[in-house]
Amino acid sequence: VQLQASGGGLVQAGGSLRLSCATSGRTLTNFHMGWFRQAPGKEREFVAAISRKSYGSSTRYADSVKGRFTVSRDNAKNTVYLQMNSLKPEDTAVYTCAVTQILWAYVDGTHNYNYWGQGTLVTVSS
Repeated sequence: VQLQASGGGLVQAGGSLRLSCATSGRTLTNFHMGWFRQAPGKEREFVAAISRKSYGSSTRYADSVKGRFTVSRDNAKNTVYLQMNSLKPEDTAVYTCAVTQILWAYVDGTHNYNYWGQGTLVTVSS
């Protein structure tokens, strides 16, 4: 599975960005999809996840982004999105998408993903 994240950029605090994660070569329908981020000098952390279609496209968010970020998927386009609103300087990081077939209960675990895309840099200025 090849994944490509895009949509990052420079935005002022309070602004919005929408990240996309597209795949080629294989449908995403049967995978849970996750978004992670890594800020300079910090470990990679979970941001959000959306379940596979057969699991009802459930969502989960890190506490730090709840109410501000929304994850969604378009199975017909094999694409997952992360809408980020009310961005803060502390959201600055490289954002990456990943896929897994792990049990939904464990989707916030960084080590539970099989395939990772290249990241896209999000910079939020104060």
